[in-house]
Amino acid sequence: MINTDICIIGAGPVGLFAVFEAGLLKMRCHLIDALPQVGGQLSEIYPQKPIYDIPGYPEVKAQELVDNLMEQIKPFIPTFTLGERVDHLAKQDDGSFVITTSDKTQVHAQVIVIAGGLGCFEPRKPVLENLETFEGKGVVYMVKNPETFRDKKVVIAGGGDSALDWTIYLADVAERVTLVHRNETFRGAPDSASKVFDLANNGKIDLILSANLKEINGDGTLETVKLENKAKEEITIDADYLIPLFGLSPKLGPIADWGLSIDKNAIEVDTTDYSTGVDRIYAIGDINTYEGKLKLILCGFHEAAIMMHSAFKYVYPDQKLSFKYTTVNGVNAF
Repeated sequence: MINTDICIIGAGPVGLFAVFEAGLLKMRCHLIDALPQVGGQLSEIYPQKPIYDIPGYPEVKAQELVDNLMEQIKPFIPTFTLGERVDHLAKQDDGSFVITTSDKTQVHAQVIVIAGGLGCFEPRKPVLENLETFEGKGVVYMVKNPETFRDKKVVIAGGGDSALDWTIYLADVAERVTLVHRNETFRGAPDSASKVFDLANNGKIDLILSANLKEINGDGTLETVKLENKAKEEITIDADYLIPLFGLSPKLGPIADWGLSIDKNAIEVDTTDYSTGVDRIYAIGDINTYEGKLKLILCGFHEAAIMMHSAFKYVYPDQKLSFKYTTVNGVNAF
């Protein structure tokens, strides 16, 4: 049995930052993640993707952010169970919990923090007749190493932030990038959309709007992508790679059976402390939902800070959370 103060389900960026906030309050954390490494989607799906909305970083690669978070929490000595899925939750007589994983690892904790991002996830795939034939042979759903696309002809399909960001990044890597979107406007950040339009106007990428993927072909590996526009006209593009970026299909898994309030695969929380309505269980990051919710990493960081101050009362029920500043050798300290 692993004993800890806080058990965090999900070792993505928000889960990792929650360790830092807990550590400041002298609370120990153990993290569980079904993936074999920390970092969540950042490490598993797009480790080299540039991120632009982390305070203090005009641009930071996803894996670099994960590495920095790991360095930040190192002084608090968190422990990890990786490559195992949470299967069972049992509440104890004193209000604490015992979590059991798919490999029968057991963790005893006073508080549970669900920071599982989108939960168990898989990419949403386009409806194409022979899609599976070319998976891994030109059709990929994530960019793990941008150098894979060096001097290649790449078609990106999608209209969200990932599609925009990778179009901008790969414009300087690939021989040619074509961005295809079914609408005339994008769902992603306006600044990124503006950059994509600038690249298209300057002839650095091809931008095809109001068109859908219709067909992919090749002899063993991908060779062409066929589109159909609103006028039912077909457009054929030479392509070495097709990257459909239509988002992820979330699945909560066993968490859905814990008595939590669920709305469209997200956990409803009280924004005063991001509690779930089940005593001692909190949810932070992309896995929670509330009015005005923004699915941004920095919002998850904020949620982590607030909820850890709330969780303190369960770990130290006889202590009052307060801070007293003193001066040690001329330096302010706790």
